Amino acid sequence: MVTAHLILVVAAIFEIVISIPAAAQGFTYNPHRPKPPVRPANNDGKMVVQAVEVDYDYNNQRVSAVGNVQMFYNGTSVEADKVIYDQKTKRLHAEGNIRLTDAEGKVTYANVMDLSDDYRDGFVDSLRVDTEDATRMAATRADRSSGNYTVFENGVYTACAPCKDDPKKPPLWQVKGARIIHDQTDKMLYFENAQLEFFGVPMAYLPYFSTPDPTVKRKTGFLMPGYSNYTAFGYGVETPFYWAIAPDYDATFSPRFTTRQGVLLQGEFRQRLMNGAYQIRAYGIDQLDPGAYAGQPGDRQFRGGIDTKGQFALNDKWVWGWDGVLLSDYYFFSDYRLAQYKDPLGSFLSLPTEAISQLYLTGVGSRSYFDARTIYYLSFSGNQNQVPIIYPVVDYNNVINHPIFGGEFSYKTNFTNLSRDTAAFDPITTLANTASLCTTTSADPLARTPSQCLLRGFPGTYTRLTAEAQWRKSYTDPFGQIWTPFAILRADAINASVSNQPGVSNFLPVGDTQALRAMPAVGLEYRYPFINVQPWGTTTIEPIAQIIARPNEIYAGKLPNEDAQSMVFDASNLFAVDKFSGYDRVEGGGRANVGVQATTQFDRGGSVNVLFGQSYQLFGLNSYAVKDATNTGLDSGLQNARSDYVARINYSPNRTYTFSVRSRIDEATLNVNRFEAEGRAAFDRWSVSLMYGNYAPQPELGYLTRREGLLGSASVKVAANWVVSGSARWDLEANKINSYNIGAGYVDDCFVLAANYVTSFSYSAGTAPPVLGHAFMLTIGLRTIGSYSIPVPSIW
Repeated sequence: MVTAHLILVVAAIFEIVISIPAAAQGFTYNPHRPKPPVRPANNDGKMVVQAVEVDYDYNNQRVSAVGNVQMFYNGTSVEADKVIYDQKTKRLHAEGNIRLTDAEGKVTYANVMDLSDDYRDGFVDSLRVDTEDATRMAATRADRSSGNYTVFENGVYTACAPCKDDPKKPPLWQVKGARIIHDQTDKMLYFENAQLEFFGVPMAYLPYFSTPDPTVKRKTGFLMPGYSNYTAFGYGVETPFYWAIAPDYDATFSPRFTTRQGVLLQGEFRQRLMNGAYQIRAYGIDQLDPGAYAGQPGDRQFRGGIDTKGQFALNDKWVWGWDGVLLSDYYFFSDYRLAQYKDPLGSFLSLPTEAISQLYLTGVGSRSYFDARTIYYLSFSGNQNQVPIIYPVVDYNNVINHPIFGGEFSYKTNFTNLSRDTAAFDPITTLANTASLCTTTSADPLARTPSQCLLRGFPGTYTRLTAEAQWRKSYTDPFGQIWTPFAILRADAINASVSNQPGVSNFLPVGDTQALRAMPAVGLEYRYPFINVQPWGTTTIEPIAQIIARPNEIYAGKLPNEDAQSMVFDASNLFAVDKFSGYDRVEGGGRANVGVQATTQFDRGGSVNVLFGQSYQLFGLNSYAVKDATNTGLDSGLQNARSDYVARINYSPNRTYTFSVRSRIDEATLNVNRFEAEGRAAFDRWSVSLMYGNYAPQPELGYLTRREGLLGSASVKVAANWVVSGSARWDLEANKINSYNIGAGYVDDCFVLAANYVTSFSYSAGTAPPVLGHAFMLTIGLRTIGSYSIPVPSIW
């Protein structure tokens, strides 16, 4: 926490606009190795003196110690060539190679020292002070008064260690001041007529600034100011003020002064209690020029918001908490570029689509889990009436910790209740997209049909209670074959009330629907591992077969699907009994999953794992071939009786390299429908990753063309303290790079410097697509002083 009344002078001299959200915010100072605790000197009021020669002048009441003097008094030790103690004046005078160590471990080096015996008053010539947290101060003279104030004349302050090869060489950075005043009661350092130097070269002049001394973890005062720039509010400067109210709570006030809209008031209150903590942030502005947001949600005089979060422990297994957001308009965070709207880089590379308000209760046992929460999503796109309100969703899972019929028995339950005001449609054809046939404001509501649109969210209320019990047991026969029979019983009670809005009846029956859905399943999994041992390694080949028998999925495609819309079939879920991602869909019919897995472990390190397989619909209705409101399962590779082939290869020759290939191949044509190849390498100084993705069209889901691209990233430690990193995403179908990030950073025990150039996206109000922009960001951080950084937008 830094008081920096004239810190803007630094920004002007640096000619750099910088603020906290740069990518280098992720950099941290290299930590120091922990030091052993300092043994405190005796504090019993007795003076102990060791020296080559000790003289007692009884007439003048002086004690002189000469030669390798060591004196211990009042918790402080003094080492010097010569020490004289005057009992009349109670003054301590030391000369030559002085080293004074106080009870807190602070070490002072000097040539001449004259102090009272309680060290409250006096002066020191040619001194250097080293503190426990590796900060250093030096001065031509220091005067101490009242046991509280120390004034350093021509002082120098730094948090950098001296150069090992040349200790006299200037440190990486230091602050020189005509006077540096240390107030030990308030624990503050005040600098007068100071200049900031890098490698001994003056870089900035600071007439006056102050900062807490290095022993302070939290201190009332001004923080580093921030700078921002946006067309609608102009230029903005934030001047945060931190108030350490008490050890367990504090507040921060951050008014932002803008050139076009006036003052944006911001405040945050935090408190830590015995069993948890919470925080509240509030924002508000009386806009001077609402017309800058003409035609947008921000075209109003007052804008603001509140967001809060907290979490508390009921005991060692149960916690409860909340997140809450309330805004005057959904575009407030975006318009004023507030931190809650940004990603960790502050670059808007991955924008959130909504803010979450929720109240939750979570419990975790040794083999059980409970979670209950009610959720309200605040849409940043303005389509609030298309976003559901969840009240509530409850999950409970438990694994019985003793065998039942010799096997493992587990069960889980889920209860979901939600409502939505307006239907949400997505186009799946070029015509529907270009003609906006699937928007709720389209001229022809009858055009919202399953051939043109998907019903992503239905209007109305939906309640579902799901309970599932599972039993399984594995045993190995004398031939080494592993047999795992299992049985599953699942039941769903569903009540749906679907509003009769235009086009909805084309996807779901409108009105009230009650359904009781039961899905029993029995199955057997078979594995037969063959092991081959060679001088170079061990190979295990394992055929795997799984057969499942169950009735058809009743109500298939006739009920809402809210939580099972994601469907990716690959090697990772080949042997999943139910491949749907949520509870709203359940797989039915007889199915066999067959594959072979081979793993080789090399004696000299490294391994290869290969999996290849296919899934078969044996009898009954194929759930993945049935259309529902979102077409989940179609174009997934499971919609046919014989599924696509899935394969996976993982290869790691050592700890440095890893390679992975994942593929889904059309069963009839052998065309590649999904292909991903990824490679990673990590050395002592650099790491690199590259991923290639190629995905066939999925017209039933709205993906009308093949998608193909490369995503790469690299990080190189070019020197002990220098790191260069970058990433890029190349759309091979459009033949252009649509996102990239290049950065470099320096970090050591006292200094951080980082620069990043990024592409970033920003949203316009309403449904307009995000616009790609560019930004350059810089961060400078001085340990114990603070960091100052800001993105500088590029104009193109």
